[in-house]
Amino acid sequence: MADWQVNEQKAWFHKWWPQGVPFNVNFERISLGEFFETQRKKYPNDNIMYFIETWMTYEEAGQAIDSFATALHNLGLKTGDVVGLFLPNCFQYVISFYACAKLGVIATGINPTFKPLEVLHQIEITNVKVIITLDALYEELIKPIIEKTRVEFVIYTSIIDLASGLSPIKKVLGKLIGKIPKGKVDFEPSYKFLDLLETQPNLPKVNFDPTSHPATYLMTGGTTGVPKATVITHFNLVSNVRQIVEIFGGEQPGLGDVGALPLFHSFGLTAIMNVAIGVGGWMMLFPRPPPTEEFLKEIDNIDAPKGLAYAGAEILFKRIADFPELHKFPNIMGKLRLNVSGAGPLHAPVRDAFEKNTGGRIVEGYGLSEASPVVSAGNLFGESPMGTIGMPLPGTDWGIFDAEASNLEKGPIADGLPGSKYGEENTGELCVCGPQVMKEYLNRPEETKETIQKWDGRLWLRTGDIGFMNDDGTVALRDRKKQLIKVAGHSVFPKEVEEMLMKNEAVSEAAVAGLPDPSGKLGEITKAWVALKPEYVGKITEKELITWAEENMTKWKCPALIEFIDEIPKSILGKVERRTLQEADPLFKKGL
Repeated sequence: MADWQVNEQKAWFHKWWPQGVPFNVNFERISLGEFFETQRKKYPNDNIMYFIETWMTYEEAGQAIDSFATALHNLGLKTGDVVGLFLPNCFQYVISFYACAKLGVIATGINPTFKPLEVLHQIEITNVKVIITLDALYEELIKPIIEKTRVEFVIYTSIIDLASGLSPIKKVLGKLIGKIPKGKVDFEPSYKFLDLLETQPNLPKVNFDPTSHPATYLMTGGTTGVPKATVITHFNLVSNVRQIVEIFGGEQPGLGDVGALPLFHSFGLTAIMNVAIGVGGWMMLFPRPPPTEEFLKEIDNIDAPKGLAYAGAEILFKRIADFPELHKFPNIMGKLRLNVSGAGPLHAPVRDAFEKNTGGRIVEGYGLSEASPVVSAGNLFGESPMGTIGMPLPGTDWGIFDAEASNLEKGPIADGLPGSKYGEENTGELCVCGPQVMKEYLNRPEETKETIQKWDGRLWLRTGDIGFMNDDGTVALRDRKKQLIKVAGHSVFPKEVEEMLMKNEAVSEAAVAGLPDPSGKLGEITKAWVALKPEYVGKITEKELITWAEENMTKWKCPALIEFIDEIPKSILGKVERRTLQEADPLFKKGL
């Protein structure tokens, strides 16, 4: 599609761009079902998935997908209906997702750690018709709210239903997930997943436009309020996979893709499930993120002659690099080949320690649910710039625009072409244009209009992330637009304050957010929640750390308040949850 051709004079193509990776590609208008079938025909006898000591090939998965899709069709599901996947990472998740895709049914992954009202919110806003769930999750999390929904039937499964390689079952499950979870599903009607897999494949013919028909509703992170549903098309997802395959240097048959990230999240959905299939490799699925030692043991033991790819948050790579007994796992060295750190910045000390201690390559990537989600990454095969989010993927354009403007009519501050204004003094909002950009927010036309805007004849996504472009076309992000703190008219970037505080030898981690100024003079004040390194607990006070900050930072950037806490709360991806701390603070509640 000519819409996605990027001007090859853009600055980022000329310094860091990976050798052999095309600047532009032609994106096919195909469905996820067609995408899967292409790979199934290429690699029928190769492994596609590994879960709890069990392997499954592309052909075995294809047969299960076709049987399950036929069963869903026989139960009355049709193109445009919505199925909620209330499952952890497992074979059943992948089979369910692609079965829905083949029917034009829209899958929406629901976080298994949600509470009932959060589950209800997602079911309501996405109009879920059918729920596929672990039986163990039903009674506590779905049963209390299901009568308030329009759910017509439930399909249930046990975590071990397709794990045929267990020996002995209880010993393995005791090791991996603590116990064999099970539960009763008493909703009428309800069906066993395994029974539906016995259906003779007989797929109906379905017709839809992959460029406009939704494949999934991905929930936004909810960092600025109640989560919204992004409408991601088949074309969005297939294109994003194609882009990532290109920066991997093409298909990599036999490459393993470590699946510790949840598949219900956009990062896991694309970077694990779809990319594993796109490269002709296999995914190693964990039902939940394991403790570091358990993770290392699994990686050490797995047979992966072509190596592994691993996508995750920086904290996961830091835990591996810092693990004191890494020498106990000699097979780790060189096995974690291609690694991408997302959901926040990758710092040089973490990168250097990880690469030295594991022999793997790690770069920073950037994405958001509204972009399916991957927008950019560093160079996996050569030198890559630190402190930036790398280069946009092939076929992706980006620019820095005025963050305060209601539209993009003024054009970019910097877009990588002559006339661009580079550097930190030209900070603005990062906007991206590419085939992976969502169609819309579901049933939110006003918010869609604010987020997807036209400039120069093309639609651009306003990311809400604030940063600037360097003269090599790379982008350095400073913070979220909606998380800026306004102190007496000055813009304070939480991430900058966090990084400065973490330069103090006593500080392990920090989270920073704005609170209403009790005096009413400054508008907002800055508060920092700090976790100390164990050896400094009791040896430094909050007041002493504020004094240190005042000696090392501009006055208006300094935290007015610091509170020591045992641990900084993080999302399931490892992203710092500033909002959780902010909303629990008495000053925030008082200011409402």
